[in-house]
Amino acid sequence: MVEIGLERALGDQRALLAGRRLGLIVNPTSVDRLFVHAADRLLAAGLDVRALFGPEHGVRGDVQYMAGVGDAVDRRTGLPVYSLYGDDEASLTPRPEMLAGLDALVFDIQDVGSRYYTYVWTLVLAMRAAARAGLEVIVLDRPNPLGGAAVEGAGIASGYQSFVGLHGVATRHGLTVGELAGLCNAEMGLGCQLSVLRMAGWRRAMYFDDTGLPWVIPSPNMPALTTAMVYPGMCLCEGTQLSEGRGTTLPFELFGAPWLAPDALADRLGELALPGVRFRACSFRPTWNKHSGVLCGGVQLHVHDRAAFQPVRAGMAVLWAARTLAPAEFRWHADAYEFVHDRAAIDLLAGGPALRTAMDAGAPLAELWGPLGEYEAGFRKSRAPYLLYEEAA
Repeated sequence: MVEIGLERALGDQRALLAGRRLGLIVNPTSVDRLFVHAADRLLAAGLDVRALFGPEHGVRGDVQYMAGVGDAVDRRTGLPVYSLYGDDEASLTPRPEMLAGLDALVFDIQDVGSRYYTYVWTLVLAMRAAARAGLEVIVLDRPNPLGGAAVEGAGIASGYQSFVGLHGVATRHGLTVGELAGLCNAEMGLGCQLSVLRMAGWRRAMYFDDTGLPWVIPSPNMPALTTAMVYPGMCLCEGTQLSEGRGTTLPFELFGAPWLAPDALADRLGELALPGVRFRACSFRPTWNKHSGVLCGGVQLHVHDRAAFQPVRAGMAVLWAARTLAPAEFRWHADAYEFVHDRAAIDLLAGGPALRTAMDAGAPLAELWGPLGEYEAGFRKSRAPYLLYEEAA
């Protein structure tokens, strides 16, 4: 049984929070195994919680992706809620007046193990602001739901940092939030007084369903662990005009477009014999987002061997297959993405322009995958000093 940082903060590590004026960076995943929210538990324990800070989707998770969230008063606790995801890039960082009167910021949010997911970058920006204000940041650590062993994907080229990657880490980084915070604090020179309240009982080989903890949807389009498994690759669809399955019951496990032939697409992907995954031809009609109300031909990903599955390579294969089957219709996403107007969304997601330019030039799939291995090997070495959990002997 895994004991998360929140539970330890109310048990043998309570002294870390006691007697301090606290701000909590939380969302709906900030619960114990009985679904009691961190804010409620800390207040019930007599701790001095002064404010809540909400990342993308808000403290209560009731706002869709890339939609601005305003400041408010929390309906349950009556505490002020400060938004860390508003209508412009400046809103992502806590302002000095938000931090006034606090001694520490406490971060307790479940990540999904993919570099694109914005919650970890909310933490990094909060660490930078806390360092300037002289506040400590305390991370109540939680599991990486994809485990801590596998590493896959590229880093970030200079000039392509954004809110889907403020620092160069592998797309599937295999780090807990606490480990990632330590890496970024050192490599980005944040100068933050950082404490990580480690979990007890977590091992790097564990997937989320090995932990005994309940899955609470971290965001509106991350309904299940199976979604998180494919997300490191399938989020690349956000950089295209392909539907990534938003507006269906299987976001990121479904993808397609009105101009794709599902059987040909499933056959093209099946011919690749990618490890751990099978592709089923299907059709779907999104209820909102891309191609809303329009019938799309596409494919559902079925991961049958998650240890063998390579989601980033599979996601790149999905883009390649769609492009090769419908080159005249395939388009990159052209609008602003995560407050960035001057670089393509796919470049921000892929960590640079290499994937887009190679695909535009008609490169074979093996060439798209080519640079990944060297980066992954290097990242494994560079992340090693920041690992807080080792395999059990």
